[in-house]
Amino acid sequence: MTRTHRRATTLAVAVITATLALSACAGSAPNDSSTNTLTVALQASPLNLDYTTSAGAAIPQALLYNVYEPLVKLDDAGEIIDLLAVSHTVSDDRLTYSFTLQPDVTFSNGTPLTADSVKFSLDRLKTDWTTASAAQLSSISSVDVVSDTEVTITLSAPDNTFLYNLAGPAGTIFSPDAVSDLAGTAVGTGPYEVESYATASSLELVANTDYWGGTPGLDAITINYFADTNAQSNALLSGDADAIVGLSSPQLLTQFGGDDRFAITEGTTNGEVVLSMNNARAPFSDVRVRQAVRYAIDNQAVLDTVQQGYGTLIGSMVPPTDPWYTDLTADFAYDPDRARELLAEAGQTSLDVSFAIPNQPPIVAAAQVVQSQLAEVGITATITTLEFPSVWLDQVFTRADYDLSLVNHVEPRDIVQFSTPGYYFGYSNPDADAILAAAISGTNEQFVQGMTDYARLISDDAAAEFLYLLPQLNIAVSGVTGLTENSTSQSIDLTGVTRTN
Repeated sequence: MTRTHRRATTLAVAVITATLALSACAGSAPNDSSTNTLTVALQASPLNLDYTTSAGAAIPQALLYNVYEPLVKLDDAGEIIDLLAVSHTVSDDRLTYSFTLQPDVTFSNGTPLTADSVKFSLDRLKTDWTTASAAQLSSISSVDVVSDTEVTITLSAPDNTFLYNLAGPAGTIFSPDAVSDLAGTAVGTGPYEVESYATASSLELVANTDYWGGTPGLDAITINYFADTNAQSNALLSGDADAIVGLSSPQLLTQFGGDDRFAITEGTTNGEVVLSMNNARAPFSDVRVRQAVRYAIDNQAVLDTVQQGYGTLIGSMVPPTDPWYTDLTADFAYDPDRARELLAEAGQTSLDVSFAIPNQPPIVAAAQVVQSQLAEVGITATITTLEFPSVWLDQVFTRADYDLSLVNHVEPRDIVQFSTPGYYFGYSNPDADAILAAAISGTNEQFVQGMTDYARLISDDAAAEFLYLLPQLNIAVSGVTGLTENSTSQSIDLTGVTRTN
């Protein structure tokens, strides 16, 4: 694993600031609200509140674990722990999972959680979900109610990813009485419930006073969404926000370094910044062209320019926190001469391609570096910025109308998307699919080895270019505790946050 300029999580942060003009009022006081509330400044906002039919990471980031709960969840270390289940057991043949539910749980609309709720929710995966998350639990053959507090899930074949995926959005347990308007309402069993949502602006959560897990740590949480990182940091400096979770522009840390009003933490994420190539159409249907792109990119230069050295070069779609991680950064080390050779072999010495990217400042900055590097080997990439998430999700993610794109893939263990039919990468390799299928159904040892082999084949095929892994940079006013240091799931988990001021 290649780590670059890894910092200690202290307030003494020295970084280069010349790349951005900072306009914050550094002398303003942070939020000193006397109420037990928290305002979080984020960037990408949800299109709506329904992650069963609307793609994008922003919806589960806000709602998963905070409002909606599955039977199990991922903790800060990425380990699976029981949540709505008190306990679970697995049969010797690994086909039957038996769950005992927490007692006396109610949804925020007052209806009780029962095994029927679990069956109802998981059965909906095959009938009502349209997002890719549903496919993660496609191994479910049946869900059977044993009693009000006991449910068994039977799989069609052993699935090493089952519990992990059950901890994600697809494992959400819904109230059967509250699914008619998931886009506008969110009724869950979690410690918070949705008070209001203003599209692309803010999401208001209030404490669920009947929460089965005890009194929530905060009375209310406001999530405000900002178009750029400068506005995001200004909100924290001016007192309009109490925390930034996942700052994507590390150069802005200089505004907070050495100021004891703020605490900064650095952890790790699942966020691979991926340069996608549309494998389904020319010129990127030719593996030589895709490999040429990988050789043409100086990942270190991109990381240094955009992230000021924060982050990790990984060389694949696998973060170091996964047990099958292998450092593949040397496989396509920066070599523009080799890139030109491959393009010549493919008869593509002068290429013009479209480069459709989200209108997020860090992504735009990374795309400009990539564009310059591609030009050096004879590839002209014309950048078009698309409103994110709505336009980018429609054009690139849904309709796959693009040549090149660039986005942060935050979903955990999302390398399997290369074998998902219709996924926007357009990659297709029966050998890769067979390796993945065998890994998922094999023993634990076969799972790890199979996933290692799968990741290497995806890399060898240059199915995409994996620029770097984002760090998790959090900034909060003093007195705010419990922000998760790492980002291991699709949730921005605020369930453990408290404040003392």
